[in-house]
Amino acid sequence: MAKPKPDVVTCSECGQYNCYRHDKRYPGICATTDLAGAERAELVDLYSGDGLDATLARAAAEVEGLYYCKLNRIEETVAFARRIGAHRIGIATCIGLIDESKILVDILRLAGFETRTALCKVGSIDKTEIGIPEELKIKCGHEACCNPVLQARLLNRENTQLNVIMGLCVGHDSLFIRHAEAPVTTLVVKDRVLSHNPVAAFHTIKTYSSRLLDKARLQDL
Repeated sequence: MAKPKPDVVTCSECGQYNCYRHDKRYPGICATTDLAGAERAELVDLYSGDGLDATLARAAAEVEGLYYCKLNRIEETVAFARRIGAHRIGIATCIGLIDESKILVDILRLAGFETRTALCKVGSIDKTEIGIPEELKIKCGHEACCNPVLQARLLNRENTQLNVIMGLCVGHDSLFIRHAEAPVTTLVVKDRVLSHNPVAAFHTIKTYSSRLLDKARLQDL
């Protein structure tokens, strides 16, 4: 099957990745070589300064450098939170992962952090109240819609310094990130079919997940 030609050449079309190690060469069209010197300098100042962006950038780089392939994502989150000086961590959780979120709370408290948790169904607003017809509910009767804006507001009111996403739905995570005041990191990505491991679809693209290459099916979703 022929790959469709892109309308715009971006990093997914590159085969060199010289920007990483400077051990190859840059392609003819490249965002790195096109980067204006003034913007590059501004980015260096941003990451090396005293602001929140710099704190986050250096903490992330330090955790990667110290613990590369040594810690799992939960442990990395603990290490990152400590390095950015977070004391109170917010957890925005899906109801389907509330048991895992309770374990996460235990872990974070053992690590010395305070926690605040907001469940996706908080507020208990029925789906019909936001214009979703009864037939599109998973089960008829009262079925609360996810409420990521309220989750964000509740954690904002608690003055969390870092928020962790635990399996919010596609789109609901976007709303949460949009309204959260503290930095957000994702611990679990929602994928009900693949046991919350969406990368498995890429690893099985030639077998079980080959339907992802069905153009007609994709365009009908």
